[in-house]
Amino acid sequence: MNRLSEFRNFTSQLPRQEQLMPVLFIGHGSPMNGIEDNEFSQRWQRMAAEIPEPKAVVVVSAHWLSRGTRITAMSFPETIHDFGGFPPELFAVQYPAPGDPQLAQDISSLVSSVQVEPDHDWGLDHGTWTIIRHMYPKAHIPVLQLSIDYTKGPRYHYELARELYDLRRKGVLIVGSGNMVHNLRMVSWEMIRGGGYDWTLELNERFKQLISQDEHDPLINYQSLGREAMLAIPTPEHYLPLLYTLGLKGKDEKVSFFNDKAVGGSLTMTSVRIESI
Repeated sequence: MNRLSEFRNFTSQLPRQEQLMPVLFIGHGSPMNGIEDNEFSQRWQRMAAEIPEPKAVVVVSAHWLSRGTRITAMSFPETIHDFGGFPPELFAVQYPAPGDPQLAQDISSLVSSVQVEPDHDWGLDHGTWTIIRHMYPKAHIPVLQLSIDYTKGPRYHYELARELYDLRRKGVLIVGSGNMVHNLRMVSWEMIRGGGYDWTLELNERFKQLISQDEHDPLINYQSLGREAMLAIPTPEHYLPLLYTLGLKGKDEKVSFFNDKAVGGSLTMTSVRIESI
């Protein structure tokens, strides 16, 4: 049996299950985390062991921006090396996880507020494979990406995520991949292994407080959080995946944080796990 036949019906017609799948926001940081054995990648590995094995993974990556919302719909998405200036070992990485065209179609049907278009050209960018290859190194679980419509504001993305909630009932792990604080122009190479500016650390704590208290409106309207937010989010693509994760939170679910660390002065790896109590 070839791999296409093996995976073709793997997630088609997924049954509802009693256990609600957790949802994650993961600070992915440097592409080098994809091949390094460090505190961040080690935590991703442990995370996979702590949560139920998913039937499929859907990632909202900061690195796929599109006009309109799209979902990868090919049987075997390619590994995209969407970066430059890194060692050959990173460009050599292939993550051969299958896709799932039927699940892509199901997601398109599930969302009623907007047309989710199937995409056969993108693949898995580094916002996805650098994390998921550590979590599921056998590449045996279908992985799809949902794009970020760059023409829409933050509330659009939060509300769109709410329409995906039923996927959690069907064993699908949904991951937002970005960074809460992400300002590459202000990176300090002296702090690249750890450390943040005062405003980075203050805003990171403010974000965590709002997330813990289910105060999502200030996070959606992040521009209202002052100068620090403008420094932390000069462009929104790395922040918006967090809103997908928050939009998927159910009532009375538990929130916890991991990889809670600033690096390079103006980046945070702080990540969020949401799960039923």
